Amino acid sequence: MNGELFAPEPEDNRAFEKRVLGRGYTSVAGVDEAGRGALAGPVVAAAVILPLEEDFSGVDDSKKLSPAERDGLYDLIMERAVAVGVGIGDHDLIDRVNILQATLHAMKEAVGALAVKPDYLLVDGISAPPVPLPLLTIKKGDSASLSIAAASIIAKVTRDRLMVGFGRQFPRYGFEMHKGYGSRVHLQAIARFGPCPIHRATFRGVREHVVAIP
Repeated sequence: MNGELFAPEPEDNRAFEKRVLGRGYTSVAGVDEAGRGALAGPVVAAAVILPLEEDFSGVDDSKKLSPAERDGLYDLIMERAVAVGVGIGDHDLIDRVNILQATLHAMKEAVGALAVKPDYLLVDGISAPPVPLPLLTIKKGDSASLSIAAASIIAKVTRDRLMVGFGRQFPRYGFEMHKGYGSRVHLQAIARFGPCPIHRATFRGVREHVVAIP
């Protein structure tokens, strides 16, 4: 089942986990990322192992939640999860190896950071990180799997907080507002001031404003 795309999505958001556990695996981690489409900052991945018998009402795809909801669920997940791991692919890595490979690197790092080692992974998307574990890739997995949804929240909140910090470090760009995505305000700031050190120099919207050093 390594790298297999499993469809359709189940109505029960614990169905994938139950199915895997029913096959004899004992520790299932959900894996997801945040920031893949941004123009600045890192891509952040998270891996989460949940105790499925506990109540995680409200945990869903992070994109469907408000910032306040994500913050509250972040605290809940961090408190109740069996293990949480986070991995980062910074802007330099993204420019060097491309966004997909940086994302897979961050996912591998997140899985490696888990204090409890999983024996199976549920991964959002269609690309498998390079880890020596059986796994299942799931399109829109953050809406189909509770573990992946939890990972999406951890990754999103972690990255948003990093970008707020970068907003203080580079105040002309407004990172605290748009988190590095290509909003009109952000694109205008890049055009006016040029890229800052955390911009992804290979991305459209940034590369046009990179000044070559002779």
